[in-house]
Amino acid sequence: MEKLVLASEGVFPVVKDMHGNTIKDQPQTGLLMPGTIQGEGKLAGVPSLFIRLSSCNLRCIWQMNDGSFCRCDTTYASFHPDKTQEIEVDNIIDWLKHNLGAIRHVVITGGEPLLQKKPLASLCKKIKEELNLHITLESNGTLFDETVAQWVDLFSISPKLSNSVPSAEKLAHYNLKESGPFKFHGERRLNLNALQAYIDLCNRSDKELQLKFVIGKTDDYKEVKTDFLNKLNDYKNNDILLMPLGATQEEIAKSAPLVLEMAIANGWRYSPRVHIDLFGSKQGV
Repeated sequence: MEKLVLASEGVFPVVKDMHGNTIKDQPQTGLLMPGTIQGEGKLAGVPSLFIRLSSCNLRCIWQMNDGSFCRCDTTYASFHPDKTQEIEVDNIIDWLKHNLGAIRHVVITGGEPLLQKKPLASLCKKIKEELNLHITLESNGTLFDETVAQWVDLFSISPKLSNSVPSAEKLAHYNLKESGPFKFHGERRLNLNALQAYIDLCNRSDKELQLKFVIGKTDDYKEVKTDFLNKLNDYKNNDILLMPLGATQEEIAKSAPLVLEMAIANGWRYSPRVHIDLFGSKQGV
């Protein structure tokens, strides 16, 4: 039986385990029910369950406009995925069944889910065939897999700008060493062929796409155009989203006005981060 390696919270927020037993701890949302809302992108506000897969091929560390640093807000699933759980695909399906209620959307996120493409394809197929749920796949856009893609409804792709590269100064700030994924982040972060594959698939099908860029600096819109949009074909302006950089309410408050102005000036969409507004920077919400 195929298995997936999930991050510490696995399927969330839930009130029952994969066997249907009520769990001891209430969800981190503070609500006495399973489920939360999608906080970002086109489906912001939609009731959803999340599945968080472990491990990532990138190591994002950004710099805010004021010079401060901000790293990936799910480091426990990417930088140091030490608390993981390996679970059979059928057990993940059971876990969803026991917590769905009226929820019809599931979001598969990471880390980078496509690092586990073979069991991921099996999971997506079963979610569609057994539960008939809408599937959003959140990815950094460095990988594309047709077998997984056939089961996905919305591709939420977050390509990484050069501001995400873990420079020596950033690594020193977090007491990290330039090795492994930190060393290769710069050359891996941009895969135009993969991004074009998502665009082409959505243009020839009823699947949806959002290219969601994390923005933290005044000139980031120039890089969105020159390094990405000018080199991609047949994308829709309505699919380009800008999201304020930050892992906390305070950090987002700093970058949001800049991102709002940039989105309006370029005719792109502004993506909120509703889950942080509601729950703060907690894990599992």
